[in-house]
Amino acid sequence: MAHLAFSDLTEKEILALAIGGEEEDSRIYQHFADTLRADYPASAEIFDAMANEEREHRNWLYQAYRERFGEHLPPIVREDVKGFLKRRPLWLTQTMSPDQMRQMAEVMELQAALFYEKSAARCTDLGVRELLIRLAEVERGHEKRAAGLNESHQNSDAAQEEHETRHRMFVLQYVQPGLAGLMDGSVSTLAPIFAAAFATHNNWDTFLVGLAASIGAGISMGFAEALSDDGSMTGRGTPWMRGLICGLMTTIGGIGHTLPYLVPDSINNAFLIATGLASVIVLIELWAIAWIRAKYMDTPFLQAVFQVVLGGVLVFITGILIGSS
Repeated sequence: MAHLAFSDLTEKEILALAIGGEEEDSRIYQHFADTLRADYPASAEIFDAMANEEREHRNWLYQAYRERFGEHLPPIVREDVKGFLKRRPLWLTQTMSPDQMRQMAEVMELQAALFYEKSAARCTDLGVRELLIRLAEVERGHEKRAAGLNESHQNSDAAQEEHETRHRMFVLQYVQPGLAGLMDGSVSTLAPIFAAAFATHNNWDTFLVGLAASIGAGISMGFAEALSDDGSMTGRGTPWMRGLICGLMTTIGGIGHTLPYLVPDSINNAFLIATGLASVIVLIELWAIAWIRAKYMDTPFLQAVFQVVLGGVLVFITGILIGSS
């Protein structure tokens, strides 16, 4: 069907679009509810109720349609009408947060109310017009309810529970793989980099060793994290995202104390300058790891510092001793 202007639609087509719109909106809200049910039960209940109301609206509209036009709906959908309100495909909503879902619901209800108001002005049948006006008022009420969801949630026990759940999921899906990568990249590359540095006293050669060690470790850790589990039972998120985060942080952890060896060998004391800078960066990396562990992994800060710094220093000394032998 060619794209139609809204002004060209018949009452039959307007009702058919309204029926299809309510059915689609009910499916979207039900999808939101099913997605949130395990981790955000309070929000899931709200979207369950909204989905049920949209199905009820669909029944009202279909009853009015049958009374006037019979059983069969014309083959018209939203995409056939110029400028008609569009809905985001469900596959694009897979990663939406509860707040984003609530915001989308607010926009959906506003659009629906505008459609019913505009449609009512074009309908000549008194009963259909009254139904559309009624639905416009209902959707306006839903819009206000959707807009107020965040505020009401902030003052409820459910909001606190959802905040804690979001925090746990953030730690599981992002902090843990990132921290594992940063620790591996920062600590495991210390020995080969400083062994190469003290064995060669050549900055460029040391940089190449560090670059290779960092990228190699990043690829290895990325695949290991991605293959560890699919996240379906642990809630740790998608494997490819965890692997990407872990691999990048591993590479960053190694690259940090590799970059100082880009100091040209041609300048005076190039090796001492590069090694001094690299040593300072190592301390910063180890301190950052300790801080992250203390903030997100419930590890006392002094304990985290002792564990991380002690391990890093031992690896650091091992690399120097091997390189100097």
